[in-house]
Amino acid sequence: MDIEKILAEGIIFKGAGLKKEKEEKVKTKAKKKAYITGTHGSGSAKMKAEYRRRRANRHKNG
Repeated sequence: MDIEKILAEGIIFKGAGLKKEKEEKVKTKAKKKAYITGTHGSGSAKMKAEYRRRRANRHKNG
């Protein structure tokens, strides 16, 4: 590079460029259903499913 050009314009450092945004993974309804009902084996999912069942059945007992 020419030293005079550098003194006049300066040095421009260009970045690596913009990274493409990753698309969010979409869970299928079947996977959501398995998680909501607690059938996929997670203990926390089973607990949440139990809480959901209790909440859904609250008005039925009254």
